[in-house]
Amino acid sequence: MKNQDTKAQPIYLDYNGTTPHDPEVVAAMLPFLESEFGNPSSAHWFGTKPREAVARARQQVADLLGCAPQEVFFTSGGTEANNHAIMGIARSMQDKGRHIITSTFEHPAVLEVCRHLEKEGFETTHVPVDQEGLVDPADVAETIRPDTILITIMHANNEVGTIQPIAEIASQARPHGIYLHTDAAQSVGKIPVQVDDLGVDLLSVAGHKVYAPKGIGALYVRKGIQPEKFCHGAGQEMGWRAGTENVLEIVGLGKACEIAARDQEGNFDYMRMLRDRLHAGLAAADGEVQLNGHRDKRLPNTLSLAFKGKDANQVLAAIAPQVAASPGAACHSDAVAVSHVLTAMQIPLEWARGTIRFSVGKMTTTAEIDKAVAVITEALR
Repeated sequence: MKNQDTKAQPIYLDYNGTTPHDPEVVAAMLPFLESEFGNPSSAHWFGTKPREAVARARQQVADLLGCAPQEVFFTSGGTEANNHAIMGIARSMQDKGRHIITSTFEHPAVLEVCRHLEKEGFETTHVPVDQEGLVDPADVAETIRPDTILITIMHANNEVGTIQPIAEIASQARPHGIYLHTDAAQSVGKIPVQVDDLGVDLLSVAGHKVYAPKGIGALYVRKGIQPEKFCHGAGQEMGWRAGTENVLEIVGLGKACEIAARDQEGNFDYMRMLRDRLHAGLAAADGEVQLNGHRDKRLPNTLSLAFKGKDANQVLAAIAPQVAASPGAACHSDAVAVSHVLTAMQIPLEWARGTIRFSVGKMTTTAEIDKAVAVITEALR
């Protein structure tokens, strides 16, 4: 990643945590920071360009997802999109049933929403994942009940990168008239995400995972589906989410999605090359290292490595001045808190406590990867 002061900042290998702003995204946003301040709902001259910009951004997001622009509305991020999708469907469909299916592998922005709905009388079934982090569609099928109204399974996991068989899960849901939602925060922009190919009814997008700003996201809702409104007011966003539109960041998300569609194939190959280069270097440096997640069915940028008997937090502290990455466990004075993802995969503690997630991006360079290998190798030794 290009930094203004490369000596002062470490190599950034935490793109699954958040991404830098793409320079093209910043350039697209600037007019709406500097001069185009109008309210897009205004009928006068000052609202014209902001209104057109929001419409263009909606089309850009729709083009990336392969849907109609009328099926996309903007949110404050992936968490809000997940909340709106899950709570909106649950509350609008509760006369039919109150059963929701999810996995043990989901982001807290899904798990906590389901947990909250349980206080309202809904019931959640958590299907397991195997040791590679894959949900078995047959397990989903076995949990379907007459009162099941929603299945919510993430498209790709944020910690280990495993890509779920969403299309196969959709084939289990569709005959029963059950809605399928997927949290695609990590997959959008990294792998093809086409709503018809996946067979989903609702899909969440997070802007800051795709080189757009934080605080913006989107939710795809298939035409004809009517989740309960998330926010009431003057009826913006086709009535789904009231409130004056965040034009500046909507423009940024739209441009980021346009760039993602344009550069997707090249970025996929480049990030996979960087990821595998990092993996090979670290595997050569430490004999007791294993990959967490599926070797093939995972994001091209994500590398979760478990170093047996090591303390990931100590390794990260040692490399912190030069490399930024994330641990898979939090170590305290009297216990080790392993992430729920690694727990769901039944990763043994001696491996889980030494797990580090590295995630590269389109701005990462091979020189940075090679330097990171050297720095991490030294810390491991």
